[in-house]
Amino acid sequence: AGKWLKGEAIPETSKIPLLADFLGVSAEWLLNGDVLASSAPDDGFKNVLFDHSPLRKIPVLDFVQAGLFHETGYDGINPKGDAYTTYQNAKPECVFSLEVSGLSMAPDFNPGDKLVVDASKPPYPGCFVIAQNGSHEATFKKYRAIGYDEHGRETFELVPLNPDFPTMCSTKQEIRIIGVVVEHLRCFGRQYKS
Repeated sequence: AGKWLKGEAIPETSKIPLLADFLGVSAEWLLNGDVLASSAPDDGFKNVLFDHSPLRKIPVLDFVQAGLFHETGYDGINPKGDAYTTYQNAKPECVFSLEVSGLSMAPDFNPGDKLVVDASKPPYPGCFVIAQNGSHEATFKKYRAIGYDEHGRETFELVPLNPDFPTMCSTKQEIRIIGVVVEHLRCFGRQYKS
């Protein structure tokens, strides 16, 4: 087996089923490399699938850049950094990343968590959004539809998950939705300061 790993020898045909079983794949996959023919050992743990979607680079914006996104879009200058996502949409230029700051969405979203935002996707009840509330800085909240105004436009609230923070209402202040959060990434290895 050591020579197989070093590329100094190839396994005999009779050893393929044993090797496939050891690696947790089917013999067909081992011989052909066909992803669809692969199978996990029948051990009852089949709750994980491989994601073969391609990674795409997106800019990481700060909350001021995100706040201006609705008005001007992102000009590609001075991102806070870069991130990668498998998320796909029809307008890749409308996808960006933000890092959560503050505790208004704790405990589900903590400072340092990464969000992927689609600025071309319209909000829907219960989704998480990035919005601009009159200032040039963005905010991250849950979207709650509450009705319609006299012009037939949907009225809504932006709700924090942490009850210690206030709810914002579109009938009481001007709020513009910048985009819908489509992915959430958390690094479990880091410690948060309280």
